[in-house]
Amino acid sequence: MPTTRPRRYPSDTSDIEWQLIAAYLPTGGPSDHGGRPVTYPRRDIVDAIRYLDNNSCVWRALPIDFPPWPIVYHYFRTWTRDGTLTCLHNGLREQIRIAEGRNAQPTAAIVDSQSVRAAETVAKASRGYDAGKRVNGRKRHIVVDTTGRLLIIMVTTGAVQDRDAARALLWALRTCFTRVTKIWADAGYAGQLVDWAEQALGLTVEIVRKLADQIGFQVLHRRWVVERTLSRITRCRRTVRDYERHPEHHAAMVQWAMVIVMTRRLARYHKAGRLPAAPSA
Repeated sequence: MPTTRPRRYPSDTSDIEWQLIAAYLPTGGPSDHGGRPVTYPRRDIVDAIRYLDNNSCVWRALPIDFPPWPIVYHYFRTWTRDGTLTCLHNGLREQIRIAEGRNAQPTAAIVDSQSVRAAETVAKASRGYDAGKRVNGRKRHIVVDTTGRLLIIMVTTGAVQDRDAARALLWALRTCFTRVTKIWADAGYAGQLVDWAEQALGLTVEIVRKLADQIGFQVLHRRWVVERTLSRITRCRRTVRDYERHPEHHAAMVQWAMVIVMTRRLARYHKAGRLPAAPSA
C-alpha cells in the first residue's frame, strides 16, 4: 500500500532509503497468513519505529500522523521475533561492505560492551549493578566488523562481567560468521577467555591494552572502531538509557539505530553510483 504521509521528521526515510528497506519486509495481508488486508503502509510503520528510536518518546506519544501506536508496536515486536529485523540489518550491512569493495562476510572483528542506566520500566530481575562503571541497569555486548558495522549484540544485566558474556557472544559469532578468525578486545577480556576461544572456537583474541603513560582518552589500535560504533548507537536517544521491559527489545532498538546509520550511508552511495543492485522483494 503506497503512503501519502508527508515526510516531515529527520528520522523519516527518503525515497532511496525506503527502496533499500522495502525489499526485506514482508508484505503481509491475506495471501501470507489469512488475515485481514493491510490497513497502514509499511513505510509509515518503519518511519514510526525510527521516530521513536531517534527521539525517545513513549509508544503512546507517537505523533498523530503515524499509525496508531498499538499497530506500530505490534510490527516492532513481530519483526523482532520472526527475524525480519535481523534480516534487514544484515542485508544492509552486506550491501555497504560490497559497495566499499569488501567481501560481504567479514574475517575479523572487535568486541566491547557498554553499560546503560535502566529506567523504572526495567524489572529488577533483568537489571544489575556494574561496579566498574557505577551504573545500575543493563549491559549491551557487541561485536563489530573492522568498519564498525554491527555483527552480534547481546543484552545482559549490568552485573555480568565482559569475559563471562563473551563466551556466549563468541559462540554466536562463530556460528553466524564462520569466516571470522581474528578478534580484538580490551583488557576486560584478558585471561582464560583468550585460551578458550583459541581451543574451543579457533578464534584468535588479541588484547589491545592502554598505553603505559595514557591519561584520559586516546585512540587505540582497532578499539576505536567499536567505540565509534557505540557512539553512533547513542545518537538515537532511545538507546541512551534502557526503557525496554524485554532485553531483546533493547537489542532491537540498537539494531534500528544501526539501520538508520546504514540506510543513510547507502543513500549517499546510491547518489554517487556506488550502490550494488538491491535484492528483489
